[in-house]
Amino acid sequence: MTRSIYRIRLRDDVQRTPAFWRSVRNPYDVHGMVWRIFSDGARKDRDFIYRLEMQESSPVIYAVSTADPVDLDGIWAIEQKEYSPVLRTGQRLGFSLRANPIRAKRNEEGKQKRCDVVMDAKTVLKESGCSPDAMPSQPVLVQKEGFSWLASRGEAAGFAVDEGMVRAEGYRQHRFKKPRGKNWISISTIDFTGVLTVTDPDRFEEALYGGIGPAKSFGCGLVLIRPV
Repeated sequence: MTRSIYRIRLRDDVQRTPAFWRSVRNPYDVHGMVWRIFSDGARKDRDFIYRLEMQESSPVIYAVSTADPVDLDGIWAIEQKEYSPVLRTGQRLGFSLRANPIRAKRNEEGKQKRCDVVMDAKTVLKESGCSPDAMPSQPVLVQKEGFSWLASRGEAAGFAVDEGMVRAEGYRQHRFKKPRGKNWISISTIDFTGVLTVTDPDRFEEALYGGIGPAKSFGCGLVLIRPV
């Protein structure tokens, strides 16, 4: 199966169009925009992962996909490269990742729920009697809990990380509704950058193609790598 990696930029003339910016106000709008690029307007299973970055106030989409993007609206500039990274055990790679770090917990009724790792850590500290003055700052919690989540994903995804070589920052909470939807959707994201070590090339290749963690439909999970 041939995969490609894409860098998709908004055309310069479209960046100044107010109508475009009104159409992408939350992660669900972005989800629909990217889906339209890769689905060719037809219903199908998602076969791509992506991340949206703002570069000089302009959106740039990075994506890995088995399907070619189609610019149905005539607003995108698309760059494509075949994606077949050469991986080996012990290889060190620079990486960046935007993820939705959650942990599964059971409530008092025994039902499983998914918790934002940062907010869950705050709740546990409060319930243990931690005073507001002794509460770690949010950047400290994001680094500690974010790294712990990433490290726990490493074995299954074929990589290992050292806390001194990873930064976890850019914590954000997103809350939105689908068009005409009744229920709120809530996700939190953390941006990771640093250096990892490949421990299982086959598993890590799967992670590069399939992403890490949940909320992939909303731009989470894509690992971008580079030589150290």
